[in-house]
Amino acid sequence: MNKVVSNAREAISGLESGMTILLGGFGLCGIPENCISAMVESNVNNLTCVSNNAGVDDFGLGLLLQQRQIKKMISSYVGENAEFERQLLAGELQVELIPQGTLAERCRAGGAGIPAFYVPAGYGTEVAEGKEVRSFNGKPHLLEHAIVGDFAIVKAWKGDTHGNLIYRATANNFNQPMATAGKITIAEVEELVPAGALDPAQIHTPGIFVQRIFAGKNYEKRIEKLTERA
Repeated sequence: MNKVVSNAREAISGLESGMTILLGGFGLCGIPENCISAMVESNVNNLTCVSNNAGVDDFGLGLLLQQRQIKKMISSYVGENAEFERQLLAGELQVELIPQGTLAERCRAGGAGIPAFYVPAGYGTEVAEGKEVRSFNGKPHLLEHAIVGDFAIVKAWKGDTHGNLIYRATANNFNQPMATAGKITIAEVEELVPAGALDPAQIHTPGIFVQRIFAGKNYEKRIEKLTERA
């Protein structure tokens, strides 16, 4: 099976309006910049996007929000995006906020074939509304359901033509669990190498989870907040 595609536009072929899309990355680190740009250009809309955060106003998922292509955000942290806040307060955007660890585990569970699990985080808050509660070792836990996307789109440091992926540092966050939880997983990588060139002991995502891979280009790798020491 040839998994290599030429560019982001080809990679997102079949991604349609109304789908649920998982997008890896942590803040602006390790986000699939090329595929997000291709999604903006494709004019798909009514999307449910699952991501740790919602980008910033003019970058990352913020670009899809600007074009009103996202119907619902399932996220953990959204504090860097003013347009996200405006749409939420105006009732233009559905939002499901999830504790960060729970979000990561819901994606991991989706990839592992685990339909649901119990977790203590969120009990006694709005997060618990409408959820089943059980006690384990005298402590209340919420029932949380796994997340599976129509597409999972991740970004890796290195990948090979079989789809094996290596993430670098913080970029590992959320890319690794989300890569397993898509019906179709797309990987854009900074460096695409031949199969067998990667050290098997260093691989984070085995190629069995990846259906499409390509070498991205022109990565900006923005920083949300730059702090400099005088």
